[in-house]
Amino acid sequence: MDACFLSSNSLSKTITFAPSIKPRLLTAPKTIQYQLNCKKVKIPSLITYCHLGSSSPEDDSKPSPDPDWRSFRARLVAGERALRPQADDLSSSVDPDTVGDEDQPPTVKISEKWAHTLHEPEKGCLLIATEKLDGVHIFERTVILLLSTGPVGPTGIILNRPSLMSIKETKSTVFDVAGTFSDRPLFFGGPLEEGLFLVRPHRGGDDGVGRSGVFDEVVKGVYYGTKESVGCAAEMVKRNVVEAEEFRFFDGYCGWEKEQLRDEIRAGYWTVAACSPSVIGLSSVGSVGLWDEVLGLVGPRKVW
Repeated sequence: MDACFLSSNSLSKTITFAPSIKPRLLTAPKTIQYQLNCKKVKIPSLITYCHLGSSSPEDDSKPSPDPDWRSFRARLVAGERALRPQADDLSSSVDPDTVGDEDQPPTVKISEKWAHTLHEPEKGCLLIATEKLDGVHIFERTVILLLSTGPVGPTGIILNRPSLMSIKETKSTVFDVAGTFSDRPLFFGGPLEEGLFLVRPHRGGDDGVGRSGVFDEVVKGVYYGTKESVGCAAEMVKRNVVEAEEFRFFDGYCGWEKEQLRDEIRAGYWTVAACSPSVIGLSSVGSVGLWDEVLGLVGPRKVW
């Protein structure tokens, strides 16, 4: 499967595409020019069988990691910022990886929606396009949710491109399982061909989705699936485990080679941020204002 990434090229004056993508000339107003290249990067395979039965006592007794560790880290970051003078806070950013046990900041309350910068990409983080991507039609002012940082390379989906058509209108047979999702909007997730979806269950459906063994949890309460698992998703809707309105479907995705994304971050193309699940809720998908909202939550920042 092809994957696209940006690479710094001070001699290039255009954006060139691999043969699998229709060539398109773009003019970038910035002094730093770049190329959009394509490589082979696979989306991590998810389990394709669907387990909808009730959990066993043995499963309930097994210890599980704290799913709210991101909120704990966010409180540490907020406490660290609270200890800093105002001027220092405006000129530097907090590296949550350096928050140690010594002189640990006081625990502070954080709002339902929060976001803070990270120095390294991680699963479930956001990639926020910087001004260096202005003029690049696909990625300008985008917010990308990173689904995986596996050994073959990071993958993610664009969250803030509006939907223009429903699955039925696109005549796609990938997501239209017996008409279950035919009326759901289809969003643009990236330039690489693949069908993906997010699901954020309500009404207690989180347990059933998580225990199905099919979907991968990106952040607390938000899961993603591929076209191979859409049949199980339709079966869950049929059994009232989850509602069809709790899915968001994407045509395409974004992908990078293993070290390429880090190179782009260092070059200043992306700001990396952790955020609360409420920031990437279903209502945020397709919202053109998400870019401004996330930057507002992150606050004063610098580009690496």
